[in-house]
Amino acid sequence: MTWYDRLPHGLPPGRLVTPYHGDAPWYWLSSRPVGSGVWASWYDRHRETSLWPLMVVHMDTPGDPFQTDAESSRFPPLEEFNGPEVLAQWWRELTGEEDDFSEEAAEALEIDAVGREWAGVTDPLLPQGPPERFAKEFADLLVDEGPYLAMVPARDGAHALTAVGWTGPLNHDNDTAKFAAVVTDWQQRFGARVVGLGFDTLHLSVAAPPMTFAQGLRVAAEHFAFCPDNIWQSEADTFPAYADVLIASNWWHFWWD
Repeated sequence: MTWYDRLPHGLPPGRLVTPYHGDAPWYWLSSRPVGSGVWASWYDRHRETSLWPLMVVHMDTPGDPFQTDAESSRFPPLEEFNGPEVLAQWWRELTGEEDDFSEEAAEALEIDAVGREWAGVTDPLLPQGPPERFAKEFADLLVDEGPYLAMVPARDGAHALTAVGWTGPLNHDNDTAKFAAVVTDWQQRFGARVVGLGFDTLHLSVAAPPMTFAQGLRVAAEHFAFCPDNIWQSEADTFPAYADVLIASNWWHFWWD
């Protein structure tokens, strides 16, 4: 029996989504936007259903919001990658001479605040409360975006990213498993939870955000390696400015151009 033969009772009207070139559904999607409390109710039933709920935001494509192609969206197991090592590699690629990262670009970003050399990932931070509390609060905030509900056969939010064949960060790296490996690490160090997903956006709740400027700078470096557009194309377009935004913030948003 397949996962979609065991869909739980109580789901709102919806349908199974099979990717282009696919021969079986990869996830279930509601037919209309959902309201407050819906994500939380399915999050609480994750152990029972083995389905991870996602708030699908900015759904411009009625058929498949992630425009998935089964032939190009099958990724290796995320366990093949180490999140901190992936971040270190991306940092070197972004800031190394081989990428023509000029002194002018470094100065514009105020990279001296974090250091040109990769300093390693941040130590685990102190949770401000249970991760599920912040995840549910964030889901209700995303209701204002008119999200649809996706139900994905996945053990957690990080695995859901590969399970739906998401390719949002394609212009940064074409292997979603690497991003999922980083999110797995953030789940452990920051109490992060994958709550929302769009075609090229990712929305995480965070139970253990940076609470000091020094911590904010370290996390800002991780975010830059993960999603450089978060700083390059942001009003907070320097490491110090971005670090200020991160302090005590329980919601992390990422967008890839």
